[in-house]
Amino acid sequence: MRERAAYVTLIKQIHDGLEKQANNSLRAQDLTMSQVGVLMELRFSPEKQMALKELERRLHVAQSTAAGIVARLEQKGFVEGFGDASDRRIKMLRITPAGEACCRLADRRMAAFEEALLTGLTEAERDTFFSLLKRVAGNLK
Repeated sequence: MRERAAYVTLIKQIHDGLEKQANNSLRAQDLTMSQVGVLMELRFSPEKQMALKELERRLHVAQSTAAGIVARLEQKGFVEGFGDASDRRIKMLRITPAGEACCRLADRRMAAFEEALLTGLTEAERDTFFSLLKRVAGNLK
């Protein structure tokens, strides 16, 4: 039983360490991982836009949390909000060119960060690790 508790503790330690390092890396851009998560969702969505409600669902966050993140990104000029053409009550979000530039920089930093994280693992070990992570994540759904 002790080993099973060790899994959860280890996963939590890895998560906390990753988040801390990522946030430290993004601080120079005045961004957080949560904000980059929003930008990435918008960047890869059809027409680079989506409804705020859909963003909440995809990020698994409350409306107030999503609204706060979006408000900060709007202030920075990385996203813009507008009403849906067919229903003005629906708040839509679109990534701006500045937001896309931010994503490209974040991509480069994340790639370097991922490489540092996986240093010492062979390509086969990396593939196995990724496969196992996907399976474990799938168990949470």
